[in-house]
Amino acid sequence: MTPDPRALLRQLYAAAVARALPGQMLAAQLPPPPLGRTVVLGAGKAGGAMLQALEAAWPAEAPLSGLVITRYGHVPPGWRPRRVELVEAAHPVPDAAGQAATARLLALTQGLTADDLVICLISGGGSALLSQPAAGLTLADKQAVNRALLLSGAGIAEMNCVRKHLSAIKGGRLAAACAPARVLTLAISDVPGDDPAVIASGPTVADASTCADALAICRRYRIHLPEAARLGLEQGAFETPKPGDPRLDGHALTMLATPQLSLEAAAALACEHGLAAHILSDDIEGESRVVGGVHAALARAVARRGQPFAAPCVILSGGETTVTVDPARPAGRGGRATEFLLGCALALQGEPRVWALAADTDGIDGVGPHAGALLTPSSLARARALGLNPQALLDAHDSAGFFAPLGDLLDVGPSFTNVNDFRALLVL
Repeated sequence: MTPDPRALLRQLYAAAVARALPGQMLAAQLPPPPLGRTVVLGAGKAGGAMLQALEAAWPAEAPLSGLVITRYGHVPPGWRPRRVELVEAAHPVPDAAGQAATARLLALTQGLTADDLVICLISGGGSALLSQPAAGLTLADKQAVNRALLLSGAGIAEMNCVRKHLSAIKGGRLAAACAPARVLTLAISDVPGDDPAVIASGPTVADASTCADALAICRRYRIHLPEAARLGLEQGAFETPKPGDPRLDGHALTMLATPQLSLEAAAALACEHGLAAHILSDDIEGESRVVGGVHAALARAVARRGQPFAAPCVILSGGETTVTVDPARPAGRGGRATEFLLGCALALQGEPRVWALAADTDGIDGVGPHAGALLTPSSLARARALGLNPQALLDAHDSAGFFAPLGDLLDVGPSFTNVNDFRALLVL
């Protein structure tokens, strides 16, 4: 017997998040203590949970120090680190606290030797949290460019290409600063394709992109650059360490969690409930509302014709979609997940056999307090009965304004990890 659709979709989301928690996965990847010091450096939404797992696993008699930066409110409740400092800062737009913490983090790389080990804990969100502008730029410059990128519709790889070239720490610069110490990066992927050079803008990974690439992205999306940023990119002054850079020799990277592994965990749970599970992809990108419409078309074909999958089944996908906002028009509340679902709802038009959930695995969709939402066959009818105009809300990027009155927003709080978007469509 198929369980309650709402409960099942929530369980699938919980299974995906649980698979991405550092926990014991991190402990199994730790090397023995080195001859010299062990310094822990890191940044990301999962930084607190990763540090918690590391401190629990590291031998009590072995030296351990360092600094990790995480997002405000993303420290696991009831826990505080004992040996490594944990600092909170702003995301997705960097703030002064993040800049100050990044400067202190970089200072910890001074005086390292070949006998020392640097363990870097890197997860999604680290790009905004590691905020140290390139020479000649200010925090205000970085904030302005970051805000423009977030509204532009640029993909995460494009945004991070620009971010790393305007930074003094990203794009492999942190690893270069650690030389000659050995660097082990433990990463949780939140990007399509799991490219370590894109996760948190790759602070410990050689960067194959160029200043010219970053400049082209800014021109493509009409991102206004401060004069110092434009000149630095045009003249190649902000170039990053490239593959083959000897300062990065001998460094290692282990991926602890990825979007695909989380989707597989959700698929396994669906199978336990007797449902076929189909993973479309873990790296779907594109405009959120458009991707929602495409998913709706697929689910509708399954419901009405049994093609290309037989019902009942669950259709899963991940990745990172985008919401392009006109800076001249005020946007409503919501994020990628709820905008995906509202686009899906309008395309489904109350299809009676299709339910859906979309949520960000970090527990926060965009900048709102919710992770995402649930879509039911009755969502459109209930919204219209309340006097809501779904299309107008979508046009205003006010998807949370659609789901909140229905009581269908998914409020779970920070998850202390991040493998990006999770989407599940249940076809009964």
